[in-house]
Amino acid sequence: MALVLAIETSCDDTAAAVVDSALHVHSSVIESSIDLHRPFGGVVPELAGRAHLSTIGPVVRRALVDAGLNPHAPAIDVVAVTSGPGLIGSLLIGLSAAKAFALAWEVPFVGVNHLEGHLFAPLLERPGLEWPMVTLLVSGGHSMLVLQHGPGVHEVLGETIDDAAGEAYDKVARWLGLPYPGGPEIDRLAAEGTPGALKLPISMTGDDFDFSFSGLKTAVVRATEKNPDVALADVASSFQAAVAEQLLRKLRRALEVHSDLKGVALAGGVAANSALRHGVEGLAGEFGVASFLPSMAMCTDNAAMIAAAGLYRFAHGGPSDFSLSARPNWPLSEVS
Repeated sequence: MALVLAIETSCDDTAAAVVDSALHVHSSVIESSIDLHRPFGGVVPELAGRAHLSTIGPVVRRALVDAGLNPHAPAIDVVAVTSGPGLIGSLLIGLSAAKAFALAWEVPFVGVNHLEGHLFAPLLERPGLEWPMVTLLVSGGHSMLVLQHGPGVHEVLGETIDDAAGEAYDKVARWLGLPYPGGPEIDRLAAEGTPGALKLPISMTGDDFDFSFSGLKTAVVRATEKNPDVALADVASSFQAAVAEQLLRKLRRALEVHSDLKGVALAGGVAANSALRHGVEGLAGEFGVASFLPSMAMCTDNAAMIAAAGLYRFAHGGPSDFSLSARPNWPLSEVS
């Protein structure tokens, strides 16, 4: 059975994992640099790159040892690595490390699209997925609705035209004086507040599948300036309800248009959000399809999902050339 070592360094987390061709995860290691970025209220690319430089070696070693492999001469058959999208400096460090390991061990390597990795994450926990399915992929950098006809066969139905949902969470949290990252803080506060206590608009109400969250962020700023006495929990709850309403409205539309769907899935960092998880389960029950909600470990960036996507890409397209470079703006629509 083939073993793949995967490396993920698209943003601020340094991750490595060993996964076999049956998608059994032998190890998964994540080293976060969030404490470096928290004082700045967001990821600082230079700090992220420096952190990857210092942690990439130890993280890979831990992944190999945890998988029961000799870190000096591991029985690895292929190396997979995120080559985009993401921060250019962070991507280059992971890509350079992957090439070095592949050359040293005389094995092929394959570059993987980070977003496609998120689409493969459910297969690591639910190998019996039925197709077609629609996935709501929401994170700090991306928000999109993806129709999946099968593993590795996908179609982007719609995506954000400005800010991603996770980005809006962080910006609103910063405005409210909450610590970074903003998503978990707003989710926690929202449970104590009243949705609709602050009147906020719902954007993109048409029949298409695109999203927009920039205006919602601005609306929160203006509404709180006009209503300075509104409780922080009510602001958080109203904002979260508006985000979930827009996302779930588009997901509902996809379920109505594509009547042959077998399931709906969440992916990305915002998939950890309680309102969104509850809403997706509700829609799945309403339309009589299965729901696939990732574990908290699979919501965040990790290398196991890159391994799963890498195994598929290697099997169907062969190895990448060692001249492969990072693609910080690599759209999912160009992966086929």
